[in-house]
Amino acid sequence: MADQVGPGTVPGVMGESSGLEPQDAAAGAHGAVAPAEAQAGPGQHVPFHGRSVSWVEVSIMLVGFTVGGVGLIAGPTWWLVWAGGAVVAVGGILALATGIFNDWY
Repeated sequence: MADQVGPGTVPGVMGESSGLEPQDAAAGAHGAVAPAEAQAGPGQHVPFHGRSVSWVEVSIMLVGFTVGGVGLIAGPTWWLVWAGGAVVAVGGILALATGIFNDWY
């Protein structure tokens, strides 16, 4: 175990920052506050919860899924299952038409 490297034996490492120290994400190099897009560090993102139209379309698809599930439990009542499936399909088509996949971070 005598061959282990001790502290201060690697040249140029003492006193340098490893970049792993906690930093204030809102303050820049000169203490100025950065814009919201620049505040997010590695592993963090600016809170963005999608557009309202996207949430409406997801809600339409959830209602259709619930209606289809109730149709399976109650009977099964096949016309209700297919009606729920149709509502999900319409919601999916609307979501694709309005660009729901563009609501990414």
